[in-house]
Amino acid sequence: MLDFRIETFLMVTETMNFTEAAKRLHITQPAVSQHIHFLEKEYDTKLFSYHNKRLKMTEAGAILKKRLMTMKNDQLALKNEIKVQENKKEVLSIGVTMTIGEYAIVERLADFLLKHPEMNLHIHYGNTAQLLTLLDKGDINMALVEGNYPKENYEHRKYSTEDYIAVCAVEHKFEQANPKTMKELLQERLLVRETGSGTRNILEELLLARGMKIEDFQHYVEVENMHTIIGFLKKDCGISFMYKVAVEDELKKGTLREIQLSDFKMQHDFDFIWEKGSIYAEKYRAVCEELQS
Repeated sequence: MLDFRIETFLMVTETMNFTEAAKRLHITQPAVSQHIHFLEKEYDTKLFSYHNKRLKMTEAGAILKKRLMTMKNDQLALKNEIKVQENKKEVLSIGVTMTIGEYAIVERLADFLLKHPEMNLHIHYGNTAQLLTLLDKGDINMALVEGNYPKENYEHRKYSTEDYIAVCAVEHKFEQANPKTMKELLQERLLVRETGSGTRNILEELLLARGMKIEDFQHYVEVENMHTIIGFLKKDCGISFMYKVAVEDELKKGTLREIQLSDFKMQHDFDFIWEKGSIYAEKYRAVCEELQS
């Protein structure tokens, strides 16, 4: 069990306010200050500082938070492991992005379930940003993500490398005939995922490298569901950028086609990630290996 002063520290890092932390923990503000002072003395470093009357976490505080969150989440996993010994039912929570969960891993997860009838598997869907939050809070054990994330904060293992393409309806007529560059697509209506999505994050970085942004398109439609975007594409409602694995069937059937651009060729990894330093790292690696085999 984590020390009560550690719980106080983690609450302060969540609220970034001593008064609010005290309120949520049902203790006094002086008690919060005492707990933080104890930890600063214990680790011989400042964990927080004030800038313009606003509480800021120091670099040492950020390191401590990350390590203590890993310990806290391992503690939750340990409780689950003990329960497994009592009822013989293991629970594993995996987060997947919409693209991966719907198009890239369903068959392998099904095979995994058939090989492990004793396991209760929880599959959480969300965009990359949402899954990172769930992982940091200990709500999931591991995640399979697309897009970019702070790799220095997590242990990671590549699941696959996927093509990232521009796509439209096979009969689509472009506003600028025969576009060859991303800039020549700006007169089109762009269909794009929501902020926080790995698919959108990749596009934003590609555009930024060319001095552009999503708002530069003549029109854009933000959609929180990949199926809906694909449906719009098939109805010729615009163009989009996405992982090829999401539209392989449509490309083979000839309802959609890849937009060939001279300044655009992209591949990106889908990665398994889990908390760095977790005592269950070996278990998570074994799950990764099985899902890749």
